Amino acid sequence: MTEQTERTGNTGRTGGTGAYEVVVVGGGAAGLSAALVLGRARRRTLVVDAGEPRNAPAAHLHGYLSRDGMSPADFLAVGREEIARYGVELIRDRAVDVTRSDDGFAVRLAGDASSGEGRTVRARQLVLATGLADELPPVPGLAERFGRDVLHCPYCHGWEVRDRAFGVLASTPMSVHQALIVSQWSKDVTLFLHTLGEEELTDEDRRRLDTAGVEVVPGEVAALIVEEDRLTGIRLAGDGGEHAREVLFVAPRPVPRTELAVRLGAETSRTPFGAYPLTDERGLTSVPGLWAAGNAAGFAEQIVNAAGRGYRAGAAINMELLMTDLDAAGPR
Repeated sequence: MTEQTERTGNTGRTGGTGAYEVVVVGGGAAGLSAALVLGRARRRTLVVDAGEPRNAPAAHLHGYLSRDGMSPADFLAVGREEIARYGVELIRDRAVDVTRSDDGFAVRLAGDASSGEGRTVRARQLVLATGLADELPPVPGLAERFGRDVLHCPYCHGWEVRDRAFGVLASTPMSVHQALIVSQWSKDVTLFLHTLGEEELTDEDRRRLDTAGVEVVPGEVAALIVEEDRLTGIRLAGDGGEHAREVLFVAPRPVPRTELAVRLGAETSRTPFGAYPLTDERGLTSVPGLWAAGNAAGFAEQIVNAAGRGYRAGAAINMELLMTDLDAAGPR
């Protein structure tokens, strides 16, 4: 689908070029789901999508009832087609700044690099569905194989690689937890301590790892061994030797894309996985009219959860707009 065909729309209930009732920043599962609800509610809605989905390296998505095994790219393409049916506009662009006034938000877009600064779009309500980015440990070869035989989520990929020789690259104390979880999918699991010192393992950690049959190998991982475009082993630094492995699990450092929320003064909550905007159960932040959904609101949202949160936010926004307009109009 070209950008031109993605630019669909109707007159909606708010007129004027660049004026919308809702702007959704982010075209992933959460953003598209919110936009679908809003479009069906006849709200003039714009989705601004930078085209950087977190799951782009993965060949398939899993755990989403009726969509299990679907390509993430196909999933998003179907979502874009669905919102277009209801007059929702979608543009390929990046939101680079946002300001708030009494009547809503002004979102400045990056625009085309050749034409300079992009346009500004205005909205009464703003949804941030910008997700997060995965920052991988700096091990040579890791990024190139991420989403193939270097994986992060056993619920997403464990079934497909079950019973193979697993490695787990430890970069934080949470890596012990990851090694224990993946032992459900394979009985051949090795935890490479990498940057985690042996002294950081508690007695409980050691007991659980031993009970689960996880081998613990100290030393820093220097590189991956790849033969015929598949992972075959892990090479340790110095004289640590090589260990045959077919799959390597790693916990990337999540980097929330929350710049716009912070710029607007939204309250945030610091977690072990980064700082995220505080929201109520509907997705409303501390800033009136500003909503967050999906991984823009928390680390643990899988695609199916993100879609559900987007749906909830979309329905709540429609009700918010309806009541605001009714109260402003007063009795006839």
